[in-house]
Amino acid sequence: MTKVPARWIFLRGLTREAVHWGGFPGAFQAAMPGAQVLMLDLPGNGQWHARQSPVSVAAMVQACRAELAQRGITGPYHLLAMSLGAMVATEWARSAPAEVQGCVLINTSFGNFSPFYRRLRPRNWAPLVRGVLLARGPREAEATVLRLTSHRAAERLAVVDAWVAARQARPVSGANALRQLVAAARYRAPRTRPLERMLLLCSTRDGLVSSRCSEAIARAWGCPLVLHPWAGHDLPLDDPVWVAAQVAGWSA
Repeated sequence: MTKVPARWIFLRGLTREAVHWGGFPGAFQAAMPGAQVLMLDLPGNGQWHARQSPVSVAAMVQACRAELAQRGITGPYHLLAMSLGAMVATEWARSAPAEVQGCVLINTSFGNFSPFYRRLRPRNWAPLVRGVLLARGPREAEATVLRLTSHRAAERLAVVDAWVAARQARPVSGANALRQLVAAARYRAPRTRPLERMLLLCSTRDGLVSSRCSEAIARAWGCPLVLHPWAGHDLPLDDPVWVAAQVAGWSA
């Protein structure tokens, strides 16, 4: 009998899109030969930047499912997601468990597990306002995002060009960014693990979201958590080979 390749759906976070995965899909497919990877954009981001972002994570799940149905892509899937995308993956697993074989959640947080000051560290509030919301242009905004989310910013400066091009071609409106923030703030995850096969990956030096948020989820759900010692919030950017290796080992 021919083995059916595993189908993976990748979901990014707040105002981010498929291009922000950078070189990670290549590292992933090197570690997982034959895996089928599809990078979905959330409504209001990427190819769907002209759409209105829902103000609930549940509605984001429905939009993702509708998009796959329209493309004729059927499950079950594995979901790999970070930040807001990981909330979407969690709700997907909770609301449609027959469609989801497993979830890998990266540097995420839930409002019913962690206080707001751990979900977005206070030291980032002013830099986000000055460097992103009040930025003088897309390059300043994207350079600020890189500095706040990566501990290898100096080595990853080349990605800023791609991020600026994406922002110019597919701009996320301020209203949609706010609606996504509201959805993330409002979301309440299930108190028990929504799916048997779940893996949490977390950066202990995440400067944006405290690693204690992932630790709280792992304790509540009793699922495995693997900690990275030096990467920033954008773990797939800082160490794509490590993330791919963790997922490959867990999948095996």
